[in-house]
Amino acid sequence: MRVLIVEDQVKTGDYLRQGLTEHGFVVDVAQNGIDGRHLALGGDYDAIVLDVMLPGIDGWEVLRALRAAGKPTPVLFLTARDRVEDRVKGLELGADDYLVKPFAFSELLARVRALIRRGGAGREPEVLCVADLEVDLLRRRVTRGGRRIGLTAKEFALLTLFVRRRGEVLSRTLIAEQVWDMNFDSDTNVVEVAVRRLRAKVDDPFERKLIHTVRGMGYVLDVREED
Repeated sequence: MRVLIVEDQVKTGDYLRQGLTEHGFVVDVAQNGIDGRHLALGGDYDAIVLDVMLPGIDGWEVLRALRAAGKPTPVLFLTARDRVEDRVKGLELGADDYLVKPFAFSELLARVRALIRRGGAGREPEVLCVADLEVDLLRRRVTRGGRRIGLTAKEFALLTLFVRRRGEVLSRTLIAEQVWDMNFDSDTNVVEVAVRRLRAKVDDPFERKLIHTVRGMGYVLDVREED
């Protein structure tokens, strides 16, 4: 799942990025309202954590632009502005939740997950299935044939990407961008290594293989005959 944080306080932004990344999210951070608006309008995010007081344009304007463009991305305001009128304003502008600083990360995480569950990304089921493979998005649990499979955070993110885009050939560039939040460097083999490790856990112990290599193009997860 991909989350945008728009937060001008570097320490807070880094804290949120680290915490959400550790819980399997791919996180982008913008430190001013203009960059935040640009990313919010152009990106494909499952949720946005948005401060109000920002350089450039404030969070109210970022949200207005987002809703005016017809984007339903769930938005959580995270701000020190704790007056009732501020909360009402945020919600009436189209925010989905409002959390006042200082905050507990566990509460923010729970609220972000709740937004995704009932918001735009919430239209998808909590458990994604391909053949006998089950990926529980909320509990971050993977089973195949009823057997529990232990994955690292990156392996879980990679498998989730494959399952969500089942049947679609995913290039190494797209995978690197979506899972590692990095531009693909042809001198690195991070994607190949990660796919190999994921296969060792998800495919190797089972007769039917789900992750397939498409030569010169990338990888695809689907139920089909062997390559």
